[in-house]
Amino acid sequence: MFESLLARARSTRWVHVVVVNLRFLIAFAFVPAGLKKVLDQPFTDPTNHGPFHDFLHALHGTGWFYQVVGILQLLASALLFTQRFATLGALMALALLTAIVAFCWSTLVVPTAIVTTLMLLRTIGLVLWDFAKWRGLFASDRESTTIAITPTSAPIDLRLWSQCGLAIFVLYLGTALVRGGVYRPKTIDFSEPAFYVLPAVMLLPIITFVIDQRRIRKNRVP
Repeated sequence: MFESLLARARSTRWVHVVVVNLRFLIAFAFVPAGLKKVLDQPFTDPTNHGPFHDFLHALHGTGWFYQVVGILQLLASALLFTQRFATLGALMALALLTAIVAFCWSTLVVPTAIVTTLMLLRTIGLVLWDFAKWRGLFASDRESTTIAITPTSAPIDLRLWSQCGLAIFVLYLGTALVRGGVYRPKTIDFSEPAFYVLPAVMLLPIITFVIDQRRIRKNRVP
C-alpha cells in the first residue's frame, strides 16, 4: 500500500517540487543555527536563564564540541541543498532534530518545541520519500532490497534545483561571514544591506520554478 502510494507520488511533478522546497526549508533552518556555533557565538542571550537557556549556555561553554555540533548542522544543510545527496542530509537532519525536539519539549519552551516538531515531521516525510534508498538497511541478506519506482512522467530538473540550493547556501553563508555574524532581522530595516538577502533567498526558488516550468513546456513542444 505504502509503496504504491509512494510510486504514485513520485510520478507527480508538483510533489517533486514540494519535496525539493521542503529540503530547502529544513536546510535553510540549519544554516544560522549551525553558523552561530561554528563562529563560537552564544545561541541565546547570556542574560536569559531557565532550563532551556542554561543548557545552551553550558553547551556553548563546551568549546570545540559546540562547534562540532554546528559543523554537523551545516553539513546536513549542505547535503539537503545538493538534492543529489539529500537522502543522507535528511537522515542527518532526522537525528539532529529528534534530539532538538526532545530537548525543547523537556524544557517546556512550547513555541520553539512546536516549530521544531513540525520540522521533524517534514524531515520524516523527506526520509520516507527516499524509502527505496535505505530500506535495505533493515533487510536480511536473503531478502530483496529493490523497490520498483515508476519513472516520473514530468520530472523536475534536479541539476537546476541543486544550483538554486547552492545559491541560497552561498548567499546566506557569505553574507553572514562578511558581517562577522548571523543576521536575523527582527524588524524591517531597509538601511541594512543584509536585510535584502532574505527576500532574495525566498525569490530564488520562485525563479527556479519558472525556469524549470519553461524548460518542461519547451521540451513538450513537437
